[in-house]
Amino acid sequence: MFSIFKNKPKLSELIPEGYIDIHSHLIYGLDDGAKNIAESTFILQSMVDLGISKSITTPHTMAHVWENTSENILSSHSKLKKELPELTSKLELKVASEYLLDYSFMELFQAKPLLTLKDNFVLVEMSYLNPPIQLFEIIFQLQVAGYTPILAHPERYSFYHNDFEMYKKLKNAGCYFQINLLSTVGYYGKEVALIAQKLLENEMIDFAGSDIHHKNHIDAFSRKIIVKDYEKLIAIMTNNSIFI
Repeated sequence: MFSIFKNKPKLSELIPEGYIDIHSHLIYGLDDGAKNIAESTFILQSMVDLGISKSITTPHTMAHVWENTSENILSSHSKLKKELPELTSKLELKVASEYLLDYSFMELFQAKPLLTLKDNFVLVEMSYLNPPIQLFEIIFQLQVAGYTPILAHPERYSFYHNDFEMYKKLKNAGCYFQINLLSTVGYYGKEVALIAQKLLENEMIDFAGSDIHHKNHIDAFSRKIIVKDYEKLIAIMTNNSIFI
């Protein structure tokens, strides 16, 4: 099945000049990303080495799991910049959050401002087990509150892999889609890569993010692309320039 995906470039070779990453977990101690300052340092230096010019890092905000607030995320971001001034001058480091779409999130954005990628663009995700029952109501209310949702890694939601129409419904509901770069090298499996390819073919992807958590993710940038439309992937990476 994947015999067509041969003689492709490495992912690291495709990163365009001035690329702005909009999805990562590099601030230590906040979620399942970097665990200590050494890991934060490694990820930041690796991003510099990959040619990434700016990172809007996005710690999880997830009720009962990662109980982050705007205040503690901003405080941790400020602390890291003070601890690593040289690196955070080489790689411009901004911060937002990646919010889980659930009822608690709806209560949150109706009560307090969210940490956005820029202006009203907010990064959101779903559980990998199943979508929330009130998914479209949450998306609608989020827009009523003045936000524009960017759905992280839609290709990784296996419950939609055999129901591609749901991707179309999410787009029609006003969601932008952010692909994970590592999906294009098969890091999450062949099925995810196939859905990533289909979303690219249907021109449904708007932005691209690394979703870097740790060294294994960095190492995977040396893998070869296995999706066909890597030219489209490069174009999508350049779309991130709106977050400059």
